[in-house]
Amino acid sequence: MTSVLPASRVRPTSAAPDEAAAARTAVAALGRREFLERLAGLVRAAGSDAANPGSYGCSDCERCADCMFCKGCDGCHQCTHCTRCQLCNNCSHCVDCKNCHACAYCLRSENCSASAYLVLSRNLADCTYCFGCVGLSRKDFHILNIPFGRTEYFAITKRLRGELDLPG
Repeated sequence: MTSVLPASRVRPTSAAPDEAAAARTAVAALGRREFLERLAGLVRAAGSDAANPGSYGCSDCERCADCMFCKGCDGCHQCTHCTRCQLCNNCSHCVDCKNCHACAYCLRSENCSASAYLVLSRNLADCTYCFGCVGLSRKDFHILNIPFGRTEYFAITKRLRGELDLPG
C-alpha cells in the first residue's frame, strides 16, 4: 500500500516547494480507492467550513467568498446586496435565486445567466424583464414566454406581483 500524505498537507499553494513536490508525488501514486477516500475527505472538509473568506458586510451567510452586503446566502461568489441566494456568482441585488451567474435584480429565479429583472424564471440567458419564463435567450419583456410591449408588461406584472404576494 502506498503511503499518502494527509489531506491537510496536500496544499501546494501554501506549502514549501519540497512539500509541494512530495504532495504531487503522493497524489500521482494514488489508486482508485485512496483517491476516492481523499476526495470524500476534501468534500466533507469544504462542506463543514461555513466561513466567508474575503466577504465584507455580510450577515447569516455561509460558504460565500468575496461577497459584499449579502444576507442569508449560501455558497455564493462575488455577489453584492443579494438575499437568501444559493450557489450564485457575480450577481447583484438578487433575492431567493439559485445557480445564477452575472444576474441583477432577479427574484426567485434559477440557472439564469447575464440577465436582469427576472421573476420566477428558469434557465434564461441574456434576458431582461421576464416574468415566469423558462428557457429563453436574448429576450425582453416576456411573461410565460409570451412577448409584451413595455407598458403592457409592467401593468400585467404589477397585478401579478400583488396576486402572488411578491415584493416590488
